[in-house]
Amino acid sequence: MTRTSTARQFIVRVATGSEFLSIPVAIVIAFVIGGVLMAISGVNPLSAYSALFDGAFGTPQHIADTLIEATPLVLIGVGIALCFRAGVFNVGAEGQFLIGGMAAAVVGSALSTAPQPVTLLAMAIAAIIAGAAWASIAAVLKVFLGASETLTTIMLTYVATYLVSWLLNGPAKDPNTPLAQTPALTTSGLLPGLWPGTTLHIGILVALIVAILAHLFLRRRVEGFQLVATGLNPVAARSAGLPVRRILISVFLASGALAGLAGFIQVAGVQGKMIVNLSPGFGYTAVVVALLGRSTPIGALLAGLFFGALSAGGASMETSVGVPASLVTIIQYLTVLIVIGYSAARTLRRPTRTPDGEE
Repeated sequence: MTRTSTARQFIVRVATGSEFLSIPVAIVIAFVIGGVLMAISGVNPLSAYSALFDGAFGTPQHIADTLIEATPLVLIGVGIALCFRAGVFNVGAEGQFLIGGMAAAVVGSALSTAPQPVTLLAMAIAAIIAGAAWASIAAVLKVFLGASETLTTIMLTYVATYLVSWLLNGPAKDPNTPLAQTPALTTSGLLPGLWPGTTLHIGILVALIVAILAHLFLRRRVEGFQLVATGLNPVAARSAGLPVRRILISVFLASGALAGLAGFIQVAGVQGKMIVNLSPGFGYTAVVVALLGRSTPIGALLAGLFFGALSAGGASMETSVGVPASLVTIIQYLTVLIVIGYSAARTLRRPTRTPDGEE
């Protein structure tokens, strides 16, 4: 076994560890560290965290904001979690998200006078296909040429970012505004509301359904077991006759499709048009969501909701008590680092045995 494959299997074991008890402990530790940083800067941690909680759950609209923030994180996080399970690392979901949003906006503008169900379905399909197609580039390079998917997906994200920027400043630009954006969608291209009196849309239901279906796929379908087996040991899976290449390509396409779907929901449910800054970094944060969720769909759902609450509450904390919202980001990443560090330490402490059975 090569050093690269050994390292990859170690990362998969850490990312898919089963010590869920360590997650709430890690969250508490991260919040304590955040509180210490606040105290050092002269801010009362209890007041700050009270404002954080109020900003995330204090009113119906605040709850809606939390769910809106969580929706793209859950969708993208589930796709990345599936990739982790298969032993591949799609860190290019940011680009797939942007490409999906761009495709959805173009189709929505073209079908502005069509019935709402037709327009939304066409937008969703276009976004899914666009996201999957963008991910397929890295998948083909990985499976057939052995290129590092980490490198190719990062590079493709840069290409997607500049491609979308060029489209929004050129062929797809709204001629009636100097801003880099597509024309505003008509009512037929906007997602229906879910909670009267708030801005919550039906996208959160889509994210919930996707997480449940992905969970059932891994637990109940033969293809799900094959995917997990491939991630644990691709050499053994190939020796057992599993279609490893097809599995890897399929999981890449699924991950890209979910990222594209998230782009559609952000365009149709939040912005109402495609803009350059459609994403504040959803694709990158979703990697952390998948890690915190132990690379399971339900774990990604819960982690996405947690991050959505932190994001929505962070703005309130900043305006109420003057704590920079960047501190929320520190808490997020501290939580994940503590969880991964705990899992890695447990993995490294496990005794290894030689072929003769000696430790």
